[in-house]
Formats: sequence, C-alpha cells, structure tokens
Amino acid sequence: MELLKNIIDKNGLIFAFLLVGLMMLISQVLSRFLFRGKIPGVALAILGGLGLAFLGGEKGLGDYPLFAGLAFLGGSMFRDFAVVATAMGADMGQIKKAGKAGVISLFAGVLVSFTAGVAAALALGYTDPVSLTTIGAGACTYIVGPVTGSALGATSEVLAISIAAGVVKTILVTIITPMIAPRIGLNNPHSAMVFGGMGGTTSGVVAGLAATDPKLVPYGALTATFYTGLGCLLCPSVFFLILRALAGG
Repeated sequence: MELLKNIIDKNGLIFAFLLVGLMMLISQVLSRFLFRGKIPGVALAILGGLGLAFLGGEKGLGDYPLFAGLAFLGGSMFRDFAVVATAMGADMGQIKKAGKAGVISLFAGVLVSFTAGVAAALALGYTDPVSLTTIGAGACTYIVGPVTGSALGATSEVLAISIAAGVVKTILVTIITPMIAPRIGLNNPHSAMVFGGMGGTTSGVVAGLAATDPKLVPYGALTATFYTGLGCLLCPSVFFLILRALAGG
C-alpha cells in the first residue's frame, strides 16, 4: 500500500485522469443500461462529481493528498483549454448552412436561457450582478456557468448552483426532445440546426436527437457547439455589464 501511495503521489495528474475516466465509464454504463439513454452519461458524471466534491473541503477531493491531482485537473488551465479546443473544432464556414434562422436561434437561445437563469437566481434571493450573471450563464450550459463565474470572481456556492442549473437543463432537453419533435417539425437537418441553437447544451441536444433520429445529430451538434462559445463570450461581458447597469453598479 505504501508503494502504491508513493506512485500515486508522484503521478497525481495521471491518477486524476484515471479517476475521471472511471467515473465517465461508470456513468456511461448507468446511462445506457439503467436509464436507457434518457439521461446522458456526462450529466450523471457531473452529478457524481458534485456529490464527491462535498466530501472534501474548499477544493473538493483535491484537499486530500491522495487526490491532489484532481485540483490541478479541475483548475482554470484545463478548463480554458477545453473551451478553446471546443471552439477550434468548429468550422466557422459550416454555420452558414443553417442560414439566418440558425444565427438567430443561437442568440435567442442564449438570451432566453440566461434570462430564465437570472429569474431563478432572483427567486433564490441573489441580487448582486456577479451571482445573477453566473447563475444565468449556468442556465445556458454547465460550461458557460463556471467560465463566467471564474471570470467574475463568483463564490464557490454560486458556481455550484450554476453548474447544477446546466445539468438540469441538459437532462430536460434530453428527455423532452423526442416528445416534442413531431409537434415542432424536428425531422430535417435545417430544423435540427435551429433546435441545436435554441437548446444549446451539446450533450442534451445530441442525446435528444439521437433518441429522435440519429441522422439529425451532426446538424444539431454543429450549432450547439457554437452556442457554448457564444455564451462564454456574451455572459461575462455584455450581459454582466447590462445587469450591473440595471443594479446601479
């Protein structure tokens, strides 16, 4: 055991990747066989991660020496790298295929989700612009929330709420998509692109479209990918400045 501990201490980041990989594997198995794909594996993994975080201190499990690598893996450097990698993987020319409707759906989707998140934050008793913006951003996606909160200096409690809001949205989009698809004409690539822009959450849109028609997945995922980048751009800048002005800051 002492030898194993020494190996882990010297390879903390690798051990952290191993733990996250195992959690993702377990989550995917549960998603496929227990929930029959209705709840994405990534959503289950995030819920599990949030639950485990409560077992630690300020840095979650990273406060324990054995899991110190998790603090580095979950730090701002890897987070920003993931966001940039997502943006670099998208072809700006491809979004033109969705036409004006796709572009409008992106901005409308971010605005509607952000507004709903701000309303929920007000209902929870938060009134300062930083908290309102962070929770509103979380309602866009669970990536936009922490990116915005970190940029604005939000508290860990507010960051957790923003992530939870994004996870709930992902689950709702996944479950509701197959139910409403026939009613909204979600049966062709163009409508899938518009839906991806409105839904925003990539994992939720992909899972929902996969349950509706697997052929529509690439089209919905295309605009949903841009949604995250747009949210990361607008929430900590334009939306925050608007809320601060409204609050008289």
